[in-house]
Amino acid sequence: MTAIDWRDDRGQLAGIEALPFGVLIFVVGALLITNAWAVVDAKVAVDAASREAVRAYVEAPDGDTAMTAAHVTATDTIAAHGRRGDKVTIAVHHDGDRPFARCVRVTIEADYPVPALRLPWIGGFGHAFDVKAHHSERIDPYRSGLPGDSTC
Repeated sequence: MTAIDWRDDRGQLAGIEALPFGVLIFVVGALLITNAWAVVDAKVAVDAASREAVRAYVEAPDGDTAMTAAHVTATDTIAAHGRRGDKVTIAVHHDGDRPFARCVRVTIEADYPVPALRLPWIGGFGHAFDVKAHHSERIDPYRSGLPGDSTC
């Protein structure tokens, strides 16, 4: 038998320098997954905001009240999902550019910016893209309080 010389480097396993790269890949991967989830979460919030805003719009008694109700409802819905309500923007479209009246189909498009990098407890940095959603409903043809006859 030969004696083992413990002062010799033969048989040493290399690769300790790869550990920082593994940690870096893990951190970047975790941030990537977190940001992907933030986009999905924002899409759910914006979808709910557009749906609730169009519902508030078509149930309002007149056009001015409808715009106010839609903005307030979209802001409150986004805030209820844990996001900043002041960042949501909505656009209201009527079929054929008709005014607020019976049977008019109303489409509301909600838009919310998603940050490029979102860190827990710190917040978001940069602007990656906008998450958009839209919903439409028809103003009730049989409701009271609106002038004119039902045309649909």
